[in-house]
Amino acid sequence: MTGTPQEKTLFEAPPVAEQERMVEAILFAAPEPVTLREMEARMPHGCDAAEALAYLRRRYEGRGVHVVRVGDAWAFRTAPDLGFLMQKETVEQKKLSRAAIETLAIVAYHQPVTRAEIEEIRGVAVSRGTIDQLLELEWIRFGRRRLTPGRPVTFVVTETFLDHFGLESARDLPGLKELRAAGLLDSRPMPGTDEEEEEITGQTELFEEE
Repeated sequence: MTGTPQEKTLFEAPPVAEQERMVEAILFAAPEPVTLREMEARMPHGCDAAEALAYLRRRYEGRGVHVVRVGDAWAFRTAPDLGFLMQKETVEQKKLSRAAIETLAIVAYHQPVTRAEIEEIRGVAVSRGTIDQLLELEWIRFGRRRLTPGRPVTFVVTETFLDHFGLESARDLPGLKELRAAGLLDSRPMPGTDEEEEEITGQTELFEEE
C-alpha cells in the first residue's frame, strides 16, 4: 500500500529554514518577549524552536536589530550602537522618587528581599505607596515566602525590569557609576553605603542570599 509514506509526511516538521521564518514572525509581532515554549506552542508539530532561534540569531548578527535574551524569553531589540537613532522616538518618563529608586535598587541587588530587610538597609520605613508603585510598573513582583516566623513575602525584579534596562539577568546589573551616568541616581550617596567600598566589592557578595 502507498498510504503509509503519505501519512508519515503529515507529521514531519517543516524545514529548519521555514521554522526560522516562523520564529522571526512570532518575535516580530509579539508585544513582549516570547519563551521557547510559547514559540513551539504556536509552531507545527515537531518543530525545534531552539534550533530555529539559533539560526535566526546568527542571521541577525551585525544587523540593525538583534535577537536578545530577556530572562527566559527572547525578543528583537535595536543594536546598542544604534540607540542614538531612537532618541527622538523615546518617551520622557517621570522620575521615580528617591525612596522608590532606593527600594528598587535594594530589591535588584539583594533579591529575594523582604520588606523588613529593605527597611533595615535603608534605615527608614518603606511606605506601602512606594512598593505599590514599583508593583504597578511591573518592575518588581512577589517572590517566595521566607521559611521564618510569619512567613514574610519577598520581592524580586521582573523580566519587564530587565527588558527596560537591556539586561539578560539580574547579575548584569551595573554599578553605581553606571546608574548615575544613566540618570537613574543623583549625585547623593545611597543611605548607609560607602561608594568607594561598594564599587570595589562588586556584585558577587550581593547575591549570596539567593
